[in-house]
Amino acid sequence: MKIVIVGAGAMGSRFALMLHHSGNEVTLIDGWPENVAAIKKFGLRAQFNGKSVVAKIPIYQLDQVQQLQNYQADLLIAFTKSNQLEATFDKVKTLIGPNTYVLCLLNGLGHEAVLQKYVSVDHLILGITLWTAALSGPGQAVLIGTGNVELQNFSPKGKEFTLQVEKVFAAAGLNPQYSDNVKYSIWRKACVNGTLNTLCSLLECNIKELGQTSFAPTLLKEIIAEFAAVAAHEGINLNPDEVYQHVAVAFTSDSAEHYPSMYQDLVQNHRQTEIDFINGAVWSKGQQYKIATPYCALLTQLIHAKEELLQQ
Repeated sequence: MKIVIVGAGAMGSRFALMLHHSGNEVTLIDGWPENVAAIKKFGLRAQFNGKSVVAKIPIYQLDQVQQLQNYQADLLIAFTKSNQLEATFDKVKTLIGPNTYVLCLLNGLGHEAVLQKYVSVDHLILGITLWTAALSGPGQAVLIGTGNVELQNFSPKGKEFTLQVEKVFAAAGLNPQYSDNVKYSIWRKACVNGTLNTLCSLLECNIKELGQTSFAPTLLKEIIAEFAAVAAHEGINLNPDEVYQHVAVAFTSDSAEHYPSMYQDLVQNHRQTEIDFINGAVWSKGQQYKIATPYCALLTQLIHAKEELLQQ
């Protein structure tokens, strides 16, 4: 399959490496010049469960997409940051042909509204992934543990191709699963990010260290309750107790010493975060539905305040 991955960060690098190794024609697009230069010069380097691997994968900087004239992918996977999604797709839309499908695996809520400007609903696939990844430097990925991917076509007409993607991902060892209710899973995953990502970023700790604090259970339960209350107004029935157990498992999992992606963006790299598509989205939707979301409101404002401080 001809696959373009937009966003060669930690997770984009993981998927690129695994899909490349299973025989797919993978092309990377990225907006970080140093990352593009490193991958062009050295290849995509990774510590893959403790083993050093290198893969020569074509990569183009975001403003060089025009070099791929007349190239149209079978599948375009969005791994850009949520707050950069629209600006990025304005530049890569030439790669989307009438037969191209777009798969969104971003953290957070509301991406389908943006992507429908560039691809028909019949060619849009939504999903979540529970794989983890990190970057130790430009073009250098650190990939540990295991994970999975959940996929569902946004429109019934896209099911046949989505099932093909499932087979391609299975051959790459990405542990895919076709879903009948991926929107539920997206909200459930948003609860993970709205707790672990946000709190680890503010407290500057990894997942294990967060779980060792006496405040973790209360914080998680209050945040999850707000997500569940808002989700209910969109027809998504989240069980707060089940979601809490789902999130809390991370404290003792194989990835417990992982620093979440928001931490990597904010604390390590002083970049803008995706908070407006996670806790910020719940805060915004809560205002729309007249539901109080004080925890999500405060967390969103604290993350934005920290962004301002770290970018001074």
